[in-house]
Amino acid sequence: VRLSSSSSSSSTAQHFERKWSTPLAKTLADAIATTGPISVAAYMRQCLTSPSGGYYTTPHTGHDPFGAAGDFITSPEISQIFGELIGLWVVAEWMAQGRRDRVQVIEIGPGRGTLMDDVLRTCRAFRPFAQAVDAVYLVERSAHLRDAQHKLLCGDAPLEECDIGHASVSKYGQRVLWSEEMSFVPSDPSTSPFILAHELFDALPIHIFQSVSTPPSPSKLTISTSPTPPPQPKPQTEWRELLVTPTPPPSPFAKPSGGSTPDFTLTLSPLPTPHSAYLPSTSPRYRALLPTPGSTIEISPESLALAFSIATRIGGSPSTPRDPAGAALILDYGPADTIPTNSLRGIRAHARVSPFETPGEVDLSADVDFGALAEAAINASEGVEVHGPVEQAYFLSAMGGKERAEQLVRGLGGTEAVQRIEGAWRRLVDRGPNGMGKIYKALAIVPYVGGKVRRPVGFGGDV
Repeated sequence: VRLSSSSSSSSTAQHFERKWSTPLAKTLADAIATTGPISVAAYMRQCLTSPSGGYYTTPHTGHDPFGAAGDFITSPEISQIFGELIGLWVVAEWMAQGRRDRVQVIEIGPGRGTLMDDVLRTCRAFRPFAQAVDAVYLVERSAHLRDAQHKLLCGDAPLEECDIGHASVSKYGQRVLWSEEMSFVPSDPSTSPFILAHELFDALPIHIFQSVSTPPSPSKLTISTSPTPPPQPKPQTEWRELLVTPTPPPSPFAKPSGGSTPDFTLTLSPLPTPHSAYLPSTSPRYRALLPTPGSTIEISPESLALAFSIATRIGGSPSTPRDPAGAALILDYGPADTIPTNSLRGIRAHARVSPFETPGEVDLSADVDFGALAEAAINASEGVEVHGPVEQAYFLSAMGGKERAEQLVRGLGGTEAVQRIEGAWRRLVDRGPNGMGKIYKALAIVPYVGGKVRRPVGFGGDV
């Protein structure tokens, strides 16, 4: 009996055809097979915001990433005190700048809207400020998160399309507008923009680079017949990019290992990439590490561009001059004064997992480089100054968080509510090795008006 070789090889290929953990994983693998390895930034962008399976842009049936039952819980979800103190900070900064009569309140990446809800509720108690708010702007790319924000902030008020995206009216009376990009939010020199970014920058894509030794080219080697060897050029160092590639498929004859293997892995590029040739040269902080082989750095161009945009909205620029006004408050996690390294992580069910498993179904994040944000803001505008970062525990305590917690429990007796409020406050300011009060930091961008530096409240200044 003669067997068809074509049918045999076909059935074998089908039998051993690789299975990908998610449809997005297969899409990424097909793209890599066509165009080659991709940057970590491209991988993160697809995993988080792809319209075809992104973590934040694709609803997952029965799964809400936020809250105790989801993949992570944020400070506003832990306690109302957090959002109230942010609202107080905005009002205090507005008062310190002379109570201007036109205000924008902007949040980038507002999650479920919990923080903005607490901020607006708090600001309502300060009627002059509430009356000065022209509009509230929420920068959100996810349609289903926008719907959740609208439901919380606006209730039954209709959500209508407008020139920048969508619009409604909050239950506190302010006009609320949604746009997918910060660039769509009007930048009016006659208004004071107060910009909030809580756990936003950690989700913005990063590139990862490593310094490697490269041997001198043959043309630079010296050949001599002298008994004394001529001096040879020292090895040079250059930045190479770590790229995302599929993990090697398991052998069809291998015994199953106990756990699953991530779909992708990191591979060092054999040659410089356009990103490795440019991005690490943009700051002396990166250039100082180049001579040390093995140095690894993470750079987020989107973060730097956003910090640049925020700074020019507050302080103006040569092409868009304005009187400095407004402020930005950034709250996120990362080292206070060093460049992040090896910080890319996946998060699922409140646990750290590989960022390369089940793409699109795992949240991805990386430590924020606060030094880079400060540098970008200062370089963007002569009309701003930067304060911080300071630990979240210090910031919230300086804003009166402990006193607010005591006020909330007063009169409640020994009830479960008291334990919940006190426990939530302790969690926000926990300064243990992995405590939120230590890991999370606050950074402020405020107007620079010349003369003596004015420290904002929460950063060493008074109300």
